[in-house]
Amino acid sequence: MPYLDALTREAADAGNQVIFDQLKSKIGMVPNLYATYANSPVALKAILEFDGALKGGSFTNREIEAVALAIAEANECDYCLAAHTALGKMNGFSEEETIELRTLSIGDDKLRALIDLATSITVTRGRPEAAKIEAFLAAGYDKAALVELIGFVAVNTYNNYLNNIADTVVDFPAAPAVSVA
Repeated sequence: MPYLDALTREAADAGNQVIFDQLKSKIGMVPNLYATYANSPVALKAILEFDGALKGGSFTNREIEAVALAIAEANECDYCLAAHTALGKMNGFSEEETIELRTLSIGDDKLRALIDLATSITVTRGRPEAAKIEAFLAAGYDKAALVELIGFVAVNTYNNYLNNIADTVVDFPAAPAVSVA
């Protein structure tokens, strides 16, 4: 049973109505994820500001989408798998590559080091194997990127948990299923 609903603009508080208008102007819609965050007068603004600040850091949009896909898979979030598959494709990944990112089988060594560490941070609750951190650093990322990656794990996990608790209605094309060997 969902415990949270995606709010309409009219049901949101005045501050979130302004954010809804900005989202609609910028991307043409208010994704149900953000409409669900609007249940809190402060959470929608907070997640957008934190995510926006992190996006000004070390990672490219492709790397950010790779991380989001790997974390959504680890947290079994259907909403974020759908959204980030679409965004990943908009950032140059093929559908097959989005699956490879989710299954940690991407051929690009630098991306694999990134998503291996992001997934490890997620599933170990912040206690990744030292070898994963060392591979990340050896791939060319620095300490600033490590701190920012932890932030992206937090942002994406927050989104995943919110969607899983709310059973957010997916308003993107469904992500393809992956088979677990």
